[in-house]
Amino acid sequence: MSRGPVLIDLEDEVHTPSPTEAAPVPDVAPEIAPEGRAMQTMANLAARRPSRLTRLFWGLLFALFGAVVSISAWAFVTGLVAQNPVLGYAVTALIIAFVLVCFVLILRELAAFSRLSRIDRLHRRTEAALAASDLGEARGVLRDLERFYAGREDVRWGQDRVASLQADQLDAAGLLALAETEILGPLDLVAAREVEAAARQVATVTAIVPLAFADVIAALTANLRMIRRIAEIYGGRSGTLGSWRLARAVMSHLVATGAVAIGDDMIGSIAGGGVLSKLSRRFGEGIVNGALTARVGVAAMEVCRPMPFVALKRPSVTRLVQRALTGLFSKS
Repeated sequence: MSRGPVLIDLEDEVHTPSPTEAAPVPDVAPEIAPEGRAMQTMANLAARRPSRLTRLFWGLLFALFGAVVSISAWAFVTGLVAQNPVLGYAVTALIIAFVLVCFVLILRELAAFSRLSRIDRLHRRTEAALAASDLGEARGVLRDLERFYAGREDVRWGQDRVASLQADQLDAAGLLALAETEILGPLDLVAAREVEAAARQVATVTAIVPLAFADVIAALTANLRMIRRIAEIYGGRSGTLGSWRLARAVMSHLVATGAVAIGDDMIGSIAGGGVLSKLSRRFGEGIVNGALTARVGVAAMEVCRPMPFVALKRPSVTRLVQRALTGLFSKS
């Protein structure tokens, strides 16, 4: 019996394709549309209201912490006075100064809440005057608006214009339209610039920073700063707690209305249709997060404005994003 190699002849030669003949790998990345995940996460976190149990926990924790700190400080000061009276009284003076500063900060927060409440009342009174066509109520709104902006040089020219032209207005709509155009119109332009800057910052960080949750932190920080600046532009002067309360009100409104979920129509209007398919997903997320930031900014303008948008048009989100992202992402 032969022990050599066995050769088997194949009737049909099997053709093995080379790598150059293989079909290309389908590119599925463009099929995944950017969702603005960072902005949606940020909005949900800011709008989330803690439960009663959570509020009770934090309240008791702060009360316990304050009691422990107060008792420890008292024991420390009394012991130091007994050992070294001069040093003890010096430390006591420092503690008193610190308590006074905390008291002033509390007064500032209360004043900030008061100004935000005045803005809400002006907003509601304006809507009521327009709905009833009440010229007397409209004049009352105008007087309160002038008192609200008393001492501000950036609106003095508009107030002088209203004072010289208000006698010619014979109905509530005309008088309030004059006040909105001359007094709030310049403030709208400044607030729009703040929205554009925030949208640009959020889009840039989302596009170039690959770290996990970095885009969420950047979006939260930029949006809180933007809301606070918009409140200051319109006269809110919101403090730390006031800014957070204002941000929660804005985010709750956006989450309730579904405005934090961006649609394909908005992506197409901002990015030019198929442009996103030519960009990386990270750049697409940046554009979407910038657009959602602009939506938050427009909502903040509506909340912080003493009067609703009637005579003047509400800023267009698409136009704001186009101006903010001009030159930031290439369209070719």
